[in-house]
Amino acid sequence: TDMRVTKAIKAEQLHILRTLYPNAKPALEFKTPFELLIAVILSAQCTDVRVNIVTSRLFPRANTPEAIAALGQEQLEAAIHDCGFFRMKAKHILETCDILLQEYGGEVPADFKALQRLPGVGRKTANVVMSVAFHAPAIAVDTHVFRVANRLRLAVGKTPLEVEKGLQKAIPREDWSDAHHWLILHGRQRCKARKPLCGECPLAPVCPSAI
Repeated sequence: TDMRVTKAIKAEQLHILRTLYPNAKPALEFKTPFELLIAVILSAQCTDVRVNIVTSRLFPRANTPEAIAALGQEQLEAAIHDCGFFRMKAKHILETCDILLQEYGGEVPADFKALQRLPGVGRKTANVVMSVAFHAPAIAVDTHVFRVANRLRLAVGKTPLEVEKGLQKAIPREDWSDAHHWLILHGRQRCKARKPLCGECPLAPVCPSAI
């Protein structure tokens, strides 16, 4: 359709998302910023459900940089083997623990640029940690957020960074972290990649992509 997605329509889209997903929370289970960081590194190409199974086994044994560093590559690989790319993830996690211990006194830095420099941590992971662990306004753009934002034309972009910047403009700053979860849930539950459920979607009247 040739719907013009005005500011008013974007506000209506956000209002509907807020009412659809009022209790949107991160699906990853964690107790500390460090546990969240490890869970998010593990979540690449792996479902949150699977990550929670893996961390519920790993964290009781080791949930600090010291304890995970002490496991070493082989034991860590064995502990996370049912998560995709476990060898690479184990390597990144051990390197990250090393840096945290050497440079940050074993604490996770509440600093976006510092987080992004950690092995296995990209822009998306750094945004999740800033938003969820440190309650800083941030919008992490994963595949769901990217797809839903483009379909709604809430933010249009060819790269996650373009979409992130567009969403930061379109969404009030205090809603950034919540909106990230609304868009993920909407992408998982209704606005699916292959067969979006437009026929039963409350956003269809304000969505230019609705079929």
